[in-house]
Amino acid sequence: MRNFILRRLFLGLFITFFGAMLVYTVIRSLPSSYVETVARQRATNPLSTKTYQEWLDQLNEVYGLDKGIIPGFMGWVGNAVRGNFGDSWHFGIPVIEKFNQVIWYSFIINIITFLVELFIAIPLGILAATKQYSRTDYAITIFALMGISLPTFFLATILKYVFSIKLGWFDLYGLTGRFFNSMTPWQQFWDMAYHMVLPIVTLMMLSIGGLMRYTRTNMLEVLNSDYIRTARAKGLSEKVVVNKHAFRNTLIPLVSYMSYLLPAMFGGALITETLYQIPGIGFVAYQAIIRGDIPFAMFYTTFQIILTQVSLLIADIMYAVVDPRVRVN
Repeated sequence: MRNFILRRLFLGLFITFFGAMLVYTVIRSLPSSYVETVARQRATNPLSTKTYQEWLDQLNEVYGLDKGIIPGFMGWVGNAVRGNFGDSWHFGIPVIEKFNQVIWYSFIINIITFLVELFIAIPLGILAATKQYSRTDYAITIFALMGISLPTFFLATILKYVFSIKLGWFDLYGLTGRFFNSMTPWQQFWDMAYHMVLPIVTLMMLSIGGLMRYTRTNMLEVLNSDYIRTARAKGLSEKVVVNKHAFRNTLIPLVSYMSYLLPAMFGGALITETLYQIPGIGFVAYQAIIRGDIPFAMFYTTFQIILTQVSLLIADIMYAVVDPRVRVN
């Protein structure tokens, strides 16, 4: 196991390095950038004594963009290894500081969505499998397919139209209400929780269908196995057969499926956060990327690559927990 973990760590570092290099190359190759926008703004200032090109050359030198892609990337790696990711060009503060300000909003929304998804999707998937081709199965399947098929922007728009415009229960945008600053800390907590309801419902409805269908498919495969028929032939109750024998083996593929939820928790839901204007890491990263903010974009994408590698390593280790055959091999 130790050798396996060391090999995976080495492979993860390899993938992270070249993944970050690819992202850096793409960002440097964009037709417009943050420094061009700033240079244009400063050149049009009536008090400016420099031309656009002079401002552009100065800013490129300050931010190291006058170097080639490979030297520029290696310089970024050298600073990143020491924990120095620079200052965000768009937000004007250190990248790590901005990240710490917004990451917890995304984490709270996604961890609540994840827990609700587990408590709803897995039981419904098992129920659909045990009642195959019944009305219950068809109803659950239709519900799951609707969640899988609906685009994020469409579902969010429908929810906002119904619950914000028609019923007036929630605000259309934002994380806080208009009287947030005059509230007590406890009232501020509930105000923020109140504004997170629609984003959580949106993410839950979009993600619950995939896990539900995945659980149903794997449970059906397990229920048709020989050892399940043997357990039933021995006179065990259906509840014991499903919950004790079948569900344990269904966990094996579910571990693989849920390994990708870790990057989603910390990576934020970019589209959902943007639609509801929740200042989480997804919304902030979107603002940074479209403005060519290389320091923040590089940190965010590299962080996502590392999270993906860590989640895959955790999934491999969890295989040994839920399947004794992995430990034997």
